[in-house]
Amino acid sequence: MKLLLKLVAGIVVGITIGAIYYAAGPEGTAGAVFEFLARLFVTLESILGSFIFFMIPLIILFFIVNGITKIGEGSGKVVGATLGTAYLSTLGAGLLAYAVSMFVMPRITDGGSVPEENAELEPFFEFEVTPLMDILTALVLAFAFGIVITLTRSELMRKWFEEGKNIIEFLIEKAVIPILPFYIAGVFAGMAAQGTIFDTLAVFGVVLLVAVLLHWVWITIQYSIAGAALGKNPAKMMKTMIPAYFTALGTMSSAATIPMTLKQTKENGIRNRIADFVVPLCANIHLSGSTITIVSCSIAVMTVLPDYDLPGFGVMLGTILLLGIVMIAAPGVPGGAIMAASGILSTNLGFDESAVAFMIALYMAQDSFGTAANITGDGAVSSMIDAYDRKRTIE
Repeated sequence: MKLLLKLVAGIVVGITIGAIYYAAGPEGTAGAVFEFLARLFVTLESILGSFIFFMIPLIILFFIVNGITKIGEGSGKVVGATLGTAYLSTLGAGLLAYAVSMFVMPRITDGGSVPEENAELEPFFEFEVTPLMDILTALVLAFAFGIVITLTRSELMRKWFEEGKNIIEFLIEKAVIPILPFYIAGVFAGMAAQGTIFDTLAVFGVVLLVAVLLHWVWITIQYSIAGAALGKNPAKMMKTMIPAYFTALGTMSSAATIPMTLKQTKENGIRNRIADFVVPLCANIHLSGSTITIVSCSIAVMTVLPDYDLPGFGVMLGTILLLGIVMIAAPGVPGGAIMAASGILSTNLGFDESAVAFMIALYMAQDSFGTAANITGDGAVSSMIDAYDRKRTIE
């Protein structure tokens, strides 16, 4: 609970400082003071974010390799079950969003317009720690090493990755989690200082509210299935994941939220070897919340901008099927999902540059909520895979 309060405090402090600076402007004593404070928080975000994202590929590499080697000979089935569950979850989320949005969006977007953005607040200085590898490289290496170590029964390499995982876990507990509230404060200070969220919500508040409500509908469906599979109370499971949800609200990154997602997933009683494997993997392949937002907002955009007709079910089904695949390659960083999906929006739905830019602005305004839905769903997928593995082991 202490961590949850710190995360909420970080959000409140960041929004307050950024909003006051945005309202006061850079002129005058008050403006200068709050500009300094806002830039200070943005600088903290830059420094802390650089360290967090330096850690992400290492988390993915060591946790997934260690998870595959611990699962053992059944790893192929567990990997397949995880991939299949994540894809079906993304597909189901997209279909739910399509069904609701086709009915709701045309009724609530009439007269909408594109909001303008203000200049981004710059940090005092840049401090970038370049990761040893990118996320996709870490993911491929993790699968390659994990599967080969399992097949060759290399005890030396298994222990090496296990020790590496222990070191990363120590850094997560002692360094990453304690700095998250400050990082979150910086993220929200920068967003509030631009005023982009407030302008966008003023025009599309109802659209974004529908997307967020759909996130929670889908989360409830996921945990109802997971709770039934494990014989647990879905409401209690969702309550346990709240700290991870709030962390994602601030980081806007599934990857950066991995440490907290892992912690809360294990508190739900999911075995370590399953959680350590499924959560880092799902952070990169399970983006059901992002899919809900992309589908909902794309339909909203087509009802606002001229020269666009609402797509038929066949066109949208093909788009959602492709989104499920593209989301696997989407980087778990702020805006990663919409950047990966922009090609599909152009080819399948005929979006031009202005429509894609509109989608990016709209998506980024709620990116934190989509990310929070993604990582909360990762806990549900972990529960389903744990239930599957328990049954498979007994049989």
